[in-house]
Amino acid sequence: MRAIRTNAIRSRLSVLLSILLASLAGLCAIAGLMANDVLAADDPPRPPLAIQFSLDRPIDAAAAPFVMATAGGLFGAEALAVTTNIASGSSDAIARVAAGTSDFALVDINALMRFRDKDKQGGPRIKAVFVLFNKAPYSIIARKSRGVRALTDIEGKTLGAAEGDLSIRLWPAVAHQNGIKIKTVKQSSISAAVREPMLSAGQIDAVTGFSYLSAISLKDRGVPADDLAVLKFAEYGCEAYGFAVIANPALAAAKPEAVKGFVRAVISGLHLTIKDPAGAATEVANRMDGGSKDLELERLQSILRDNILTSEVKRNGIGAIDPARFERSIDQVAEDFKFQRRPQASDIFDDQFLPPLTGRLIN
Repeated sequence: MRAIRTNAIRSRLSVLLSILLASLAGLCAIAGLMANDVLAADDPPRPPLAIQFSLDRPIDAAAAPFVMATAGGLFGAEALAVTTNIASGSSDAIARVAAGTSDFALVDINALMRFRDKDKQGGPRIKAVFVLFNKAPYSIIARKSRGVRALTDIEGKTLGAAEGDLSIRLWPAVAHQNGIKIKTVKQSSISAAVREPMLSAGQIDAVTGFSYLSAISLKDRGVPADDLAVLKFAEYGCEAYGFAVIANPALAAAKPEAVKGFVRAVISGLHLTIKDPAGAATEVANRMDGGSKDLELERLQSILRDNILTSEVKRNGIGAIDPARFERSIDQVAEDFKFQRRPQASDIFDDQFLPPLTGRLIN
């Protein structure tokens, strides 16, 4: 009997010892997790990723979403430290992204088509990842007092086109679509510096340019608003999209979350711009040499109305393309540019970095 009681006692002691050891092990594990949490909290935050972003021209109201993303700390919230540089045109900005000296750029998407077709490097192909201008701002700006009130009035007139102007590249398609005999229009090559002064002085009848630039600059020069005819190509059958963000292919492959974060920040910057256009225009003007907030506000309102907040964007959200429309726009580009190999929409635009529709809707 004594042996039985002794064995029972030993059994109970063994159970109690097992419970005690298990409890100690649990306490040690909890203490370890707490220590790891404390160490993690003490770790310095990772530095933001340095990003070079190119604008294809000196800053103006078109850059407002990017300016507001910077001013509002939206890039920083995506762990991006964005530095902006200025290129000498879309081709230069695209070349910087191709070379890797810039990570992103805002360029004309139709210039991207032409650049890619000429590029014989054979490396990863640059694509647009976000479309800012749902409608291109290509236009003819004319003086009504010179007899130009509608597009058909341009026949027999002198049309000035500045070197590097993007509008003139879509002019053949627009003329063809509207039955205009393009050979009856005298085209005069002029410097961008004298485009508005020559039209203002009546030395030419009309100029090609961006609706939000040339027309507003002419009014600022004293040309009466009711004497200006702003003939927007988008209202005459031009299907072209306009400014878009392109991304360096190596960055897009290695750090897709950085590309997604950049796009999210730009969309948030656009929301701020829409909410407070006057504040956005002031931020833009403050970054310009001698900028006028009133002039940039007028430009910004024109851009939002005509180029960004279109019916397509209100239906389908900002940033994406309609593939069928994009294919038609490629055909229109081809009326002035002979492609070595005609691209498809998917060759030019990559939608994988866009937020879901709910993140792209514009109220």
